[in-house]
Amino acid sequence: MNGIRLIACDLDGTLLDEQKQLPADFAHTLAQLAAREVVFCPASGRQYHSILALFPELAATMPVIAENGALVMMGERELASSCLARADVSELVAIWRGLVQQGLDVGAVMCGKRSAYVERGGTGFIDEVAKYYPRLEVVDDLAAVADDFLKLALCVPGSAERDIYPHFAALGPSLKAVVSGERWVDVMAAGVNKGRGLQQLQAALGIAREQTMAFGDFVNDLEMLDEAAHSYAMKNAHPAVVARARFRAPCNTERGVQRVIHSLLAGAAA
Repeated sequence: MNGIRLIACDLDGTLLDEQKQLPADFAHTLAQLAAREVVFCPASGRQYHSILALFPELAATMPVIAENGALVMMGERELASSCLARADVSELVAIWRGLVQQGLDVGAVMCGKRSAYVERGGTGFIDEVAKYYPRLEVVDDLAAVADDFLKLALCVPGSAERDIYPHFAALGPSLKAVVSGERWVDVMAAGVNKGRGLQQLQAALGIAREQTMAFGDFVNDLEMLDEAAHSYAMKNAHPAVVARARFRAPCNTERGVQRVIHSLLAGAAA
């Protein structure tokens, strides 16, 4: 595996197919990596419990970078987390409510360690949120919930980059917004991103940047790619990701991640 000991991989748009499913034989690929003592780490904006649902048999041992780097787990043990200050939670909820009052169709998900929370129901919105946050509660007031909050996720029916990101791009110094998908913007504590989560995992495992591979497709993957000497942008990636990564992988719909890994495994076996 050319000295690679850790693979960090985004999920939606990268590893998962258009039906949000893993490649059918990915369990075999994971077994091959484990046999060569290569650690595989999913790194996603998704809730931790959503990621575990994809890898249930590895829940006790697999490292996970969740909530765009705000939560890093080592198996079932929390390795690191970065939570929003309570004052920032109140400010963010107030900004969101103001946008709704102005007529903007935007849903908010307050993402806590225990659960994710929404104030509004509606089948379409709940169905979209549940794809990424299966542990979900509907509450009367997001700002009044007692939990440790990792981020605020905002969802729009159109383009998140165009329709919602500009409203959160210039927050105070304690907060940072990032476009995390076609319909999603995440707001986290300043300095939180997948790259920082990967750094924390590398330090815990004693693995260097030069021994790390990463795959991504969207702008919330940029910092993670920076922390991996072997960085891959998917063929279908955002232009900023293509410009930042050192290498290219086929599209997620063409099992691009798995094809790159299999090529490396074949080289190691030769």
